[in-house]
Amino acid sequence: MKQIFSTMRNNRSVDLVIVMARIWIGFFMLSHGTPKLMQFFSGEPLKFADPIGIGVPASLALAVFAEFFCSAFLILGLASRAFLIPLIINMSVAGFIAHANDPFGKKEMAFLFLLVYIVLFVLGSGRYSVDRLIENKLNPQK
Repeated sequence: MKQIFSTMRNNRSVDLVIVMARIWIGFFMLSHGTPKLMQFFSGEPLKFADPIGIGVPASLALAVFAEFFCSAFLILGLASRAFLIPLIINMSVAGFIAHANDPFGKKEMAFLFLLVYIVLFVLGSGRYSVDRLIENKLNPQK
């Protein structure tokens, strides 16, 4: 019963949760980024919102970069914090600008992704990541 109210953390458990969150949220976002990426190869006119006024091709390219490429790096745990920044920006634009006038249910998913990305940014990629392998190579005395 004491463990239910304990505020202590087991670092191995936290690292396991981080890797699960990175992989799950990464694949979930890849499922949004892949169809956007395929638009560039479809030969059809690009269809996408332009929420910040930089043009449809540029807006779509930035969304693809975040949702597809940054998600892939997040899954690997490679430069996670750096690649989380475009994901955080992307979900902020989606939730606060693109869906600003929509009901909460429409912007809820963007806010949930945003929350997970912020938590992962704070926690880092964890023990089970390429970042950790690189860190161990650069600092072998650890």
